[in-house]
Amino acid sequence: MEDERRQGWTYRAAGVDIDAGNEAVRRIRALVEATYGPEVEGGIGGFAGRFRLPDGTVLLAGADGVGTKVRVAQALGRHDTVGIDLVAMNVNDVLAAGGEPLFFLDYIACGRLDPALVADLVRGMAAGCREAGCALLGGETAEMPDLYAPGEYDLAGFAVGRERVPFRPPQPGDVVVGLASSGLHSNGYSLARRVLIADAPGRRLEDPLSADDPRPRGEVLLEPTRIYVPVVRRLWEAGVELAGMAHITGGGLVENLPRALGATAGRLGLRLDAGAWPRPPVFGVLAVEGGIAGPEMARTFNLGLGFAVLTAPAAAEAVQAAAAAAGVPAWVVGTVEAGPGVRGL
Repeated sequence: MEDERRQGWTYRAAGVDIDAGNEAVRRIRALVEATYGPEVEGGIGGFAGRFRLPDGTVLLAGADGVGTKVRVAQALGRHDTVGIDLVAMNVNDVLAAGGEPLFFLDYIACGRLDPALVADLVRGMAAGCREAGCALLGGETAEMPDLYAPGEYDLAGFAVGRERVPFRPPQPGDVVVGLASSGLHSNGYSLARRVLIADAPGRRLEDPLSADDPRPRGEVLLEPTRIYVPVVRRLWEAGVELAGMAHITGGGLVENLPRALGATAGRLGLRLDAGAWPRPPVFGVLAVEGGIAGPEMARTFNLGLGFAVLTAPAAAEAVQAAAAAAGVPAWVVGTVEAGPGVRGL
């Protein structure tokens, strides 16, 4: 790890091994799929699981957390925004699988139960659920002093939605419309915190990020994850035909964009134009201060694109218009082409 650090930071050197995560999925695949009945459609590895009810309704469900972003919230003593992150990480996954979120449940684990802190966390969750148009149906709070020190907590969430309109199969020539992220969202924080704060001599959460973004570093790190349900709901209501969607989370652009291709991912890939969208200043600061190579950046962070929509070229303008109506910048950032993988980054 130390040798890697001398050559510039990587996610693995910061303690997170994406390859190990992929290997874990490979090892558990057969165990998980052995539990499936005929109601389950597809296997693991998608943005959300699919379960078909007897009346034909397809439910989509997913689970996620906020990662070490909670450390920033704890350091700043501000806990109302990570609840928004928790909802966003889950509903955006369900959305990317083609599901309109119906309800959300939370799990809060802590060392000592602080009612005011819990209220702040749930306040954020409620705000996120209102934006996503889903119910905060329930949850669980676990007080575990042997696992968490006073003031420490962790979050997990679970979202369920229903399929609105099935995707058509992607095909060469389809375009990728990227929707702007609100910053780092909730991924890569083990690396981002080390570069911007923990291993940056003299740097503090109160210090400005850069000349291009003078906000305090803590504020930049705590910026809530954008919720994309309002954009996609407009697309459904307008009848825009979609070939797939991707939520850019762990694994960055490189690993998440191909998931939008579904079953065609083995023979189709994506070519991106890396200059087609502006990158928020935080990504440039991370790359420079951490000495993080371009491929590592693209495999760890969203680089300014939090969500992507695949559609026909003629529909790209409608996607951008729906995004603009929801206050989200959007750009045509690439195309679908033959051959697997993501090229152009």
